[in-house]
Amino acid sequence: MPTIALIILTVAVTLVVVLVVANLTSGEKKIEHKIERLYASDDPQFTRSMGLLLGPPVVGGNHFQVLVNGDEIFPSMMEGILSAQHTITFETFIYWSGAIGEKIAHALSEKARAGVAVHVLLDWVGSSKMDKRYLQMLRDAGAEVIQYHKPHWTGLGRMNDRTHRKLLVIDGRIGYTGGVGIADEWTGHAQDEKHWRDTHFRVAGPAVGQMQAVFMDNWVKATGNVLHGSPYFPEIDAAGDGLAHMFSSSPSGGSDDMQLMYLMAITAATHSIHLSSAYFVPDKLTINAIVEAAKRGVKVRIITPGKHIDTRTVREASRACWGDLLEAGVEIYEYQPTMFHCKLIVVDEYLVSVGSTNFDSRSFKLNDEANLNIYDRDFARQQTAIFDNDVARAKRITLDDWRRRPLAEKLLERAVALLDPQL
Repeated sequence: MPTIALIILTVAVTLVVVLVVANLTSGEKKIEHKIERLYASDDPQFTRSMGLLLGPPVVGGNHFQVLVNGDEIFPSMMEGILSAQHTITFETFIYWSGAIGEKIAHALSEKARAGVAVHVLLDWVGSSKMDKRYLQMLRDAGAEVIQYHKPHWTGLGRMNDRTHRKLLVIDGRIGYTGGVGIADEWTGHAQDEKHWRDTHFRVAGPAVGQMQAVFMDNWVKATGNVLHGSPYFPEIDAAGDGLAHMFSSSPSGGSDDMQLMYLMAITAATHSIHLSSAYFVPDKLTINAIVEAAKRGVKVRIITPGKHIDTRTVREASRACWGDLLEAGVEIYEYQPTMFHCKLIVVDEYLVSVGSTNFDSRSFKLNDEANLNIYDRDFARQQTAIFDNDVARAKRITLDDWRRRPLAEKLLERAVALLDPQL
């Protein structure tokens, strides 16, 4: 009998270990070698390669509007929702209880009752703080609401695969993406530590069709239902003259696409890299790419959160890897007033990439992510000006500052760095 019990225990432990490993690793090969610099960002080959390697082609005819902080973001999103005539597709990671969460739930419910097809995809983990009353309100109104990768014994191996994408598409014609979640922390104008700093973009034009396709990628995975036809994918006329494309990544296919995008952009940079990153924990390959860019004369500036951060372990892991960057002349700033949640890079005042992707292994390897790449010099210069405003509210960390940090902090950084693949 003891032998049988031991066998059962061994099998149980083995099963647990297998499940843990399945959850904490990706089955795909990762990028292991540096990207060779073959062209600069102003070479037509750069845009061509980005479009072909990352998936959807770069398309023209787009118009972009930057939305800075909740006071600009949420009114625009609400205007979009209330203007919907046919369809609303909405995917997000964070959806918490609060005034803005309730307001958006009411707006979506109102449109569903009016006959608009409303489809909402919420990450199960990210929406764990959501009042369940919102879900019932939406469903009673006729909206279709799915919680992505809700735990089930048949899918335990995918529990660590979260959708971190942030997409709102109205009638297949207007799209929103960026860093914002649905919670009161994102309201306001970053005026204090309770109101976060973030950026979102509103898009009109053919690139919105690609945004819709990214939503459909996870909708099909979650429901098995394909939404198509003109209410979701209408013929879209040009709304401007901007070039852009929307691409995605996930552990089940193309998990390295986001890191590949950053590596290609950094490698092609000639003059400047402005990186706003809520969670900046680059691996050695990416650090080396940034260092090489700095050494060839590229001005690299990075803004990350300071002491106001929602996950302290990420800040410690981030600071642990700054040595080589600072030695190469990279300027690193910690945002002071509040949590800095932006996820945006501007390269050579030409490429602007915004979306859900953090600069860390979790976004590069484990999460479902989506980014919008814009190739537009006027728009890029506008984003650089916004970056400069953020720098003015940040503290620069010098190499001497970094070297003089307390021993206890250094020891904590070493311990936290072991969690890097999950951060």
